[in-house]
Amino acid sequence: MIARNATAQNSTIKSLFLEGTVGRLEALLNAGAADATHAAVVCHPHPLFGGTLHNKVVFHTMKALNSFGFPVLRFNFRGAGLSHGEHDHGNGEVDDVRTALDFLDAEFQLPILFAGFSFGAAVGLRATFSDPRVRVLIGVGTPVVPVAADAEASRVCIFDFLRDCVKPKLFVSGARDPFGPRAKLEQLVASLPEPKNLVVVEGADHFFEGRLRELREAIEGWVKQALDPQPSALS
Repeated sequence: MIARNATAQNSTIKSLFLEGTVGRLEALLNAGAADATHAAVVCHPHPLFGGTLHNKVVFHTMKALNSFGFPVLRFNFRGAGLSHGEHDHGNGEVDDVRTALDFLDAEFQLPILFAGFSFGAAVGLRATFSDPRVRVLIGVGTPVVPVAADAEASRVCIFDFLRDCVKPKLFVSGARDPFGPRAKLEQLVASLPEPKNLVVVEGADHFFEGRLRELREAIEGWVKQALDPQPSALS
C-alpha cells in the first residue's frame, strides 16, 4: 500500500552528474525511504527562459513525490546550469530524460513515476509514454500552446502520441495558464484513454504563483489514488 509517511522520508540530497549523450548532466537526488516502492524523476521548464532543476514548481512537485518515500531525481537538461551541451529545442532533450531513467533503473530497480513541468512535461512525456519502466505520467503546466520565442520546439506541444497510452496520467494546470488554456487541455485529456485526470487550479497562473500548496495536494491525492487500488499493475 502507498501511504504518505513523513517519518519514512530521508532528507538527504545528493549532488551528482549523469553521463548523457552530449556529456555530463547536472542532477540532484532526494533520497527516499529504505522500503520505497517507486522512484521518480521530475523535469524542469524551458531552459531558454531560465528553467532549471531549481525551479519552484519542480521543487514542489519533487516534494509531493518524495512525501511517499520515493527517491526523486531532478536534473538539468543539456545546456542548462552545469550540464554539458546546448539547448536542442526538445530533440536531444528526449535523450536526456532517457539518461535519467537509465540512472534510476540502475540505482533502484523500481518502477518509475515521471513528472515534468511545462517544457519538461512536453519533452518528458515524449520520452516516457512507451517506456515500460515508467508506470505513471504527470504533466504540470503542460504546454498545449507553442511558445512563440522558440518556434523550433512548437512540435512538442502536440500530444498525439499519448492517444494509445493506457498508463495512469495526471495533468495539473492553472486556470490562468496562457500555455494551457482550459478548453484545449480538456480536449486533449478527453482524447486520451483511461486512467486519466485533469486538475485545474483556480486562480493559478503557469507558475502556480501563490497556489503551490494546491499543486502539491493535487499530485499527492492523485498519486495515492492511482497507486493504491492497483498495486499489482504498477509494481
